[in-house]
Amino acid sequence: METIKGLRGRDLISITDLSKQEILDLLELTAYLKKLSKIGVKNLNYLADKKIALMFQKHSTRTRSSFSVAIHELGSIPYYFSWNEMQIARGETVEDTAKVLDRYFDGLILRVYGHEILYSFAKEFRGPVINALSDEEHPCQIIADLFTAYEKFGKLDGLKLGFIGDTANNVATSLAYACAILGLEIRLIGPNKYQPKKSVLERALSIANKTNAKIKITEDINAVKDLDIIYTDVFVSMGMENEREERLRVLAKYQVNAKLMDVAENAYFMHCGPWHLGEEITADVVYSNRSLAFDQAENRLHTSKAILVALF
Repeated sequence: METIKGLRGRDLISITDLSKQEILDLLELTAYLKKLSKIGVKNLNYLADKKIALMFQKHSTRTRSSFSVAIHELGSIPYYFSWNEMQIARGETVEDTAKVLDRYFDGLILRVYGHEILYSFAKEFRGPVINALSDEEHPCQIIADLFTAYEKFGKLDGLKLGFIGDTANNVATSLAYACAILGLEIRLIGPNKYQPKKSVLERALSIANKTNAKIKITEDINAVKDLDIIYTDVFVSMGMENEREERLRVLAKYQVNAKLMDVAENAYFMHCGPWHLGEEITADVVYSNRSLAFDQAENRLHTSKAILVALF
């Protein structure tokens, strides 16, 4: 199988670790692997000599499942560890844990709270370290989202995306970076209290200035008009449960419902899942024929395979 030049052996911690061409190459590789899967070619043995560990601090359905199946279909066995099962939960340092795992494994897929943990692992672990979600970014999800959009529209160029609600969250951050890299238009639509951090916005705008991407920050919910994709995520992310009441109060007007979808009459709906019906989204949207949410979930498998093939 032909791999993507220059990605082998690298880490994927931020979507900004990838260039525009590398993202497009990953999407092309995903299309190839998905086509093989659909005609029944699933046992590729590409990772037959590799040992890859999944080490998760947070709950997961799609990420854990997609990477586990991807590793299996590429010819290896996924080794899953809950953070609380390991000595790191009892005080062993990240650095020592990384050094030990480096003696056993060829790659690490980490799902963590603190983003800096990923860099600490990468410093001591010689193989690829993949960010399977941190509090700051979710690059693997965004690659699947971009592929889903490409499948639906047959292109990415010229698409207008909008992220609604908590525009400071990890998915919104990675999506903004990706749109900046690809030269797309993204509107981050949410209350001032939950808009991107200054450092994130400055970084996204710095990239956008080089690619002619358009990034708009607004509290105006009517900015969804003429969008191609409306994207939202939960209003209360993992680790933010103590803020639940306040978040739901402030973000209530940014719920994606049938009325909002009527404003953006040609838009498709995206959500990384899981969703909380009646909070950020209503059932009549997520289960409608304009929803791409389950396509996104399936494509996590195919993009996970592409990421693994490219990095290993």
